[in-house]
Amino acid sequence: MASWTRYRRRMREEKMFTLLLLLVCLLSLLEAVKVSPLIEKVSDHKDFKKLLRTRTNVLVLYTKTATSGESHLKLLSSVAQTVKGQGTIAWVNCGDSEGRKLCKKVKVDPSSKHGGAELMHYKDGTFHTEYNRPATFKSMVAFLKDPSGPPLWEENPEAKDVIHVETEKDFRKLLKKEERPILMMFYAPWCGVCKRMQPIFQQAATETKGKYILAGMNVHPADFDGLKQEFNVKGYPTFCYFEKGKFLHHYENYGATAKDIADWLKNPQPPQPKTPEVPWPETDSAVFHLTDESFDAFLEKHPAALIMFYAPWCGHCKKMKPEYDEAAEILNKAADSPGVLAAVDATVHKAVGDRFKISGFPTVKYFENGEEKFTLPQLRTKDKIIEFLHNPQAPPPPEQSWEEKPSSVSHLGSEDFREALKKKKHALVMFYAPWCPHCKSAIPHFTTAAELFKEDRKIAYAAVDCTKGQNHELCKQEGVEGYPTFNHYNYGKFVEKYNGDRGEVGFTGFMRSLRGRDQEKVVKRKEEL
Repeated sequence: MASWTRYRRRMREEKMFTLLLLLVCLLSLLEAVKVSPLIEKVSDHKDFKKLLRTRTNVLVLYTKTATSGESHLKLLSSVAQTVKGQGTIAWVNCGDSEGRKLCKKVKVDPSSKHGGAELMHYKDGTFHTEYNRPATFKSMVAFLKDPSGPPLWEENPEAKDVIHVETEKDFRKLLKKEERPILMMFYAPWCGVCKRMQPIFQQAATETKGKYILAGMNVHPADFDGLKQEFNVKGYPTFCYFEKGKFLHHYENYGATAKDIADWLKNPQPPQPKTPEVPWPETDSAVFHLTDESFDAFLEKHPAALIMFYAPWCGHCKKMKPEYDEAAEILNKAADSPGVLAAVDATVHKAVGDRFKISGFPTVKYFENGEEKFTLPQLRTKDKIIEFLHNPQAPPPPEQSWEEKPSSVSHLGSEDFREALKKKKHALVMFYAPWCPHCKSAIPHFTTAAELFKEDRKIAYAAVDCTKGQNHELCKQEGVEGYPTFNHYNYGKFVEKYNGDRGEVGFTGFMRSLRGRDQEKVVKRKEEL
């Protein structure tokens, strides 16, 4: 009898142990598929359509079962936290009855994929692309911040021989442990020169593999301000050469080939001091160079004069100078010349520049008997200049500038840029040049987007003409290296560069996403109260 009792007790204990084991397994399974509240679980087709209608940037994970997307869900939980307000992540379990119907309707079958999971991206309410970039935190965040943008440099298989450095800690560790010389490229993802140099740099990394380390590091985020100051990174890219952990030289040949880099590494030398550019008035030029003091006396002496107002830094002025010099050789030295050519550096002789309202460079004006007669934007070549002075005619009426056309875009300059943006929660600013073809293409779309949001007092679509007056310095300060450049500001503080679609949908979708995030914060605060 006693043995029977013991047997029953043992059986009961084994049963309890089995149940306990099952419970532990079940809890661990539930823990494994625990979904972040930021990931939207969707199973109904109507809810799915509503999600795509109300969100402009959605990454959807489709899984074969509740557990087959476990590793993706864990990673996406971290990604969702980082892109909160900029992108939405959703999950559809094609293994349950409702989810199966939804997957069938949208024609997605994750069971055919490795790991039983598939990622699809939807933009502005419609399918955009299958996500086929690396399943890493950094790649997914970069993709959701700019779904149409280029892949990260380290995602390029041809850049496998470049060491890609993520953090300052990793950078210090590399300097400490690496015995071989290191050429480090500090760059920003949006920088045009960096993009041109990357394939050359990665080719050089492959050619010098084993002897040297070629590394790349995106130091544009504010976290790296101290590092940039330490190594004098004032623009992108900046190349720094290290030996045994010590910084020795900068490398400044931005037109280099892979062979140039490899050859330099064999005998690394510091950059040669640049020969300062000789000011135009000090060159052997037939052009008359005027000052604030000599301007009026010169016009009294010469009844017909063409005057070019320029800035030494202006690229278009530099391009025009040889043509102007050649025309002056003919016109200023001929006894029977119909007129003369002169020039004024309006950044130095500001009184004259202000008097004639010079706001962009170069500006060419024709004076007759001491009086301003015409402004001539079409005169840029030697032949056109000579032809005009032989037969001075009024130019065709200028096309109305963007700034002069009525619109909801705020046109800002160095004098009011900061103050205007401080009042706006979100401002998308387009830095442009009137002559730039890509700017001309974007202007109508940007203007339409501004019109759509004109009633929202917290939003501004603004524009800065970088060719006007002191705006050149402002654009330089704001990191403008090409046109157009779009920056997003929050109450006057720079947040990020906008690298999205340059059509109306892109400009409006970006702002809708920001306002949607604001609304979510308001709702959350109300719920907490």
